[in-house]
Amino acid sequence: MVGDSELEVAVTVESVELSLNFTSWGVEERGTVPVPELERTDTQFYKIFFVWFSMNFNILSFSAGTLGPIAFQLGLRDSCLVILFFNILACLLPAYLNTWGPRTGMRQMIQARYSFGYFGIIIPAILNLIGLCGFNILNGILGGQALASVSNNMSWNVGIIIIYIIALLISFMGYRVLNWYERISWFPVLVAFLVALGISGKDLYNAQPAEPATSVNILSFASVIAGFVITYSAMASDFTMYYDPTVSQTKIFWYAYLGYVVPIIPLQCLGAAAVLAAPSVPSWNEGYGTAGNVGGLLEAMLSPVGNFGKFLTVMLSLSVTANIACTLYSICFNFQVMIPALSKVPRYVFSILGTVIALPLSIVGAHRFYEALTNFLSLIGYWASAFGAILIIEHHYFRRGDFSSYDHAIWNVPGHLPWGAAAITAAILSFGLIIPCMNQLWFQGPIGITSGDVGFEVAFPLAAVLYIPLRKLELKYQNTHY
Repeated sequence: MVGDSELEVAVTVESVELSLNFTSWGVEERGTVPVPELERTDTQFYKIFFVWFSMNFNILSFSAGTLGPIAFQLGLRDSCLVILFFNILACLLPAYLNTWGPRTGMRQMIQARYSFGYFGIIIPAILNLIGLCGFNILNGILGGQALASVSNNMSWNVGIIIIYIIALLISFMGYRVLNWYERISWFPVLVAFLVALGISGKDLYNAQPAEPATSVNILSFASVIAGFVITYSAMASDFTMYYDPTVSQTKIFWYAYLGYVVPIIPLQCLGAAAVLAAPSVPSWNEGYGTAGNVGGLLEAMLSPVGNFGKFLTVMLSLSVTANIACTLYSICFNFQVMIPALSKVPRYVFSILGTVIALPLSIVGAHRFYEALTNFLSLIGYWASAFGAILIIEHHYFRRGDFSSYDHAIWNVPGHLPWGAAAITAAILSFGLIIPCMNQLWFQGPIGITSGDVGFEVAFPLAAVLYIPLRKLELKYQNTHY
């Protein structure tokens, strides 16, 4: 009989051989371990533009724009103005954090350990996991709806499963394949939207008149728009940590910033215009239906070109795979930060786990899309805003902008990292004012009910102000100097 120790050795050898095979096929294995400076050799910096461009050039951006008229009763002009100005503002934070990857060689949540501590960062990692899974659920629903709309024989559930399988394969491979896919996946989506505009653009002028906008509706929609993009802050440097550290921060910032605003603003405005015009166009109204089927609306917009329109609808449905794949990629690192012992497990295992979690939830939530989208996007912006403020204050005020202070030797040594009490306390205390400023379908604070939802606007400066004295106190007792 084979002893237990011999069996364990055999299993270990087989696991190593399987891992080596995957690596030889180009599968990225690295998880949360920082990249040494000598291994940061990627000089194709433009790739980060295509990562963010393709992630956001999809039907989720289109659907987020429809919330202005549908959920907040805004007209086209007011919806587009909110979309324009608040995206310009909210994209600044994640674009800036992209620039830290080449300098530190660290995943975003590993960088955050130098503020939140080894154990304190577990809380933001859990919140980020919830947010990333939420985005995947929404993308899966939209992609499945759009894919099913081209065939009477395909259910939404089947469409959702197909979307997840494709995204999982891309995410499983890791950095190289992911970057390659993001560089090409946007083109058929662009063709589809241009054709939709070309054949249906005249109908966009049939937008239904709206009631005069109120500050409550404007600021509540702004909270949704900010929540859509500001949460990228918690995964920003995941895609730039292999870049040459000598690259200009300005260059990385503008590549990333344009990767956000160029696709998001036009598609969200198009979504607002299309949903406002739908009641005046019978085929659009039928495609959109009472359940808010965004895929059906897009299929109806493309229907005048027949089978080619169905093909383009399929391309639009597949557009969400670029977002799901990147999100699954970042989910891997959040699992490893949340449970540090898992850092020894190969990265790609968690791509599978993330899919297993999000797939059934997408199927269950497919018929309650708009309720889920509004609540989700509004809520996730609060913590991400406070999180970003704490990272920036730590870096610029306490570390004086010195990236060398992020010592690779202590990235996984709890006793040498900050305790994290200051960061966690500042974030928690900031919710003392964030909560009264909320205006959600399920909760309205005393300030938010009169002003509109200003929670994310309050979160950033308040967390920053609170963190400074708390961190000074922590440094005093921890006896640490930079």
